[in-house]
Amino acid sequence: MSDPRAAARAIDALRRGWPVTVDGLAVLPIESADPARLAAFDPAGEAAILLSAGRAATLKLANQADAAVPDAPVLVERAPWLDFAVATALADPQHDLATPMKGPFRALPVGDATPRAAALRLARIAGLLPAFFTLPGAPGEVAVRAADIDAHEDAARLEIATRARLPVTVADAAEIVAFRTPEAAGEHVALVVGRPDGTPPLVRLHSECLTGDVLGSLKCDCGPQLHEALARIAGGGWGILLYLRQEGRGIGLVNKLRAYALQDQGFDTVDANTRLGFAVDARDFRVAARMLDLLGQRRVRLLTNNPAKVARLEEAGIAVVERLPLALPANPHNAGYLQTKRDRTGHQL
Repeated sequence: MSDPRAAARAIDALRRGWPVTVDGLAVLPIESADPARLAAFDPAGEAAILLSAGRAATLKLANQADAAVPDAPVLVERAPWLDFAVATALADPQHDLATPMKGPFRALPVGDATPRAAALRLARIAGLLPAFFTLPGAPGEVAVRAADIDAHEDAARLEIATRARLPVTVADAAEIVAFRTPEAAGEHVALVVGRPDGTPPLVRLHSECLTGDVLGSLKCDCGPQLHEALARIAGGGWGILLYLRQEGRGIGLVNKLRAYALQDQGFDTVDANTRLGFAVDARDFRVAARMLDLLGQRRVRLLTNNPAKVARLEEAGIAVVERLPLALPANPHNAGYLQTKRDRTGHQL
């Protein structure tokens, strides 16, 4: 039986730089550890480096077939000169231009991919770079299984925590509903605008974007989309805005800002995410489907340019009876971003 609490303990351990055992495989997070912890974890200097295929491809350690699944695991052999500083340069693309690689590096057979893929997934949930020293049989501060990590992210465990009336700028008659699971740190919220009238609500799935929603970033279109969606929902009589705590397409705020830094080097949003070692889009829209189900709405009109949202909702049992585009003008700072969404991630108007 899975234990979601084990995943929560493992996430805390990784953020503290402690080793964790995933299905018997010990992993030490490169981002949050240090040379002393590495020496204690691996005194013989034998621990291989675990990276994702997307990151390994940028280091010429994975072929194109491997890179097609950016978050798949890749193992790098531990050479005598591959110390903590070199491992950090392997893990973090912000060092790519400043740190000459000492290679050649050699990729090893992955063997059983399950615990290694689970470790990479755990790093994403923890908001860390997906990169570890790994040593079979070594002790870890916390033991966790792949099934525990799956349970931690299981959308079916989401429940309504509380709800309250919330007059907002676009509508006096609005209600905010908070959702959470027992172990996850963040909450998702829904803003129900107007009164349900038996017709499918106009629904917007909006992923959290601190920089765009709060600070007014011009690098994306998130803030304008949020406000336009609320206006459209209010103008339509009734509907629901789902505010999903999946910052940076599911990789977290810190990693999103790392992706921003890579964009400043000339990479688009897709290549920035894969260069960091993440999937192009790590969001889980089953969360949105569960929220709608808990609100009693299984037929919706969806306000989106992203066909993947339609597909994921319908796979989860929510009928999308109509898709309505959300078109907004570009600005000089986000024109390339919008073009990438159209050309590389299939967004449509």
